[in-house]
Amino acid sequence: MTKISIIGAGSAFTNEIVIDILNITDLNEGVIALVDLDEKRLGIARKLVQKLIGETGKKWRVIASTNRREVISDSQFVINQIEVGGLANVKYEFEIPLKYGVNQCIGDTLGPGGLFKTLRTLPSWIEIVRDIEDLAPNATILNYTNPMSVVTLLTSRITDLPVVGLCHSIQHSSRQLAEYANVPYEELKWRAGGINHMSWFTELSHNGKDLYPILKENIKDPEFLKKDPVRFDAMKYLGAFVSESSGHFSEYIPYYRKRQDLIDQHCNSGYNGATGFYANNWPRWRQENDEKILKQISGEVPINMQRGMEYAPIIIESMVKNETRVIHGNVPNHGLIGNLPKNGVVEVACLVNQNGITPTPFGNLPEHLAALCRSNMSFFELVVSSVLENDKEKAMHALMIDPLTSAVCSLAEIKDMFDELFEAEREYIPNMK
Repeated sequence: MTKISIIGAGSAFTNEIVIDILNITDLNEGVIALVDLDEKRLGIARKLVQKLIGETGKKWRVIASTNRREVISDSQFVINQIEVGGLANVKYEFEIPLKYGVNQCIGDTLGPGGLFKTLRTLPSWIEIVRDIEDLAPNATILNYTNPMSVVTLLTSRITDLPVVGLCHSIQHSSRQLAEYANVPYEELKWRAGGINHMSWFTELSHNGKDLYPILKENIKDPEFLKKDPVRFDAMKYLGAFVSESSGHFSEYIPYYRKRQDLIDQHCNSGYNGATGFYANNWPRWRQENDEKILKQISGEVPINMQRGMEYAPIIIESMVKNETRVIHGNVPNHGLIGNLPKNGVVEVACLVNQNGITPTPFGNLPEHLAALCRSNMSFFELVVSSVLENDKEKAMHALMIDPLTSAVCSLAEIKDMFDELFEAEREYIPNMK
């Protein structure tokens, strides 16, 4: 019988993931184990999953606990979507860097926000991995928690359990590209590789015709350019479209957020680069999502049970039913992208069936694109090392080589910023002195 554990079940991802699992044909029963430290949110998640199961008439069983060791035993799949101290610290991670001129939109992958989210998250995740090894030694770990590359990289360093990092970027961006180029998605031919949030669509064509000249012509229209301003501008000069939203991507490179005039020119509303978009909205989004779920549970709001594009259910279906499919996953770079660090994590196409997740070699990226990825990967390497070694100085050095932070601040300013953030979040980083 299939058993799936979801760690951090109070996350907004639970709804879509469980709906997709329940849509798997001929997988009509099993166990879904829910874990969350917040008892109230866990209760909401449990009622939601029970409601979803009821909508399908399938025979899945739900178990739930704030103590993961009570429910995760013998899981074949463990889905990680934890958030450690996020609500308590999201303002610090936006407002303190802004004092030093570091303007963030999301702040969950690189930069000051990504660094301190990592320092809060990884110690707890290490403990969870040890419990999975102990109680579910045959499990495959499916990670959704950001920073995606960092969590996946650390996991690969501390355990032999198979792990893959799963994002939504490739699925959504490939569909956006079909829309931008005005071609049917099913007829779009594309190839992408790189790192999470910075995979590059190095090939993009329709019926043998390269679509990049069409996109470059389209963005001469200012209104079209506004649809995805940072990604389109980067495509114009770098020659390839990147996998993550303009807002996210603007933080990973030194070109778009280091001066207010550049922010005004390239970064507009919402996920297109709005200043403080995540910090100013996430607490409200979380509350609104909880309220919506409660209304769905009560029947006040209908539930859309249509299957979506989540990779975790695709992996589960492929492995359980031995039906080979392709996903784009974040995995250790064992010769997959030749000009990226071999000890890092890359995002490439992977085959999935009963043998598990088999990454496919991508080859080399164009060197200028690889160089941008490498700058991020060096940051990730330092952060993981800082956590594994409880080395505060390595964490500070990660911030010193961050592309955006280093474009804005001097080394002395970065140290002051780091010290101020560390003091604000000290209780959430207990092992690092």
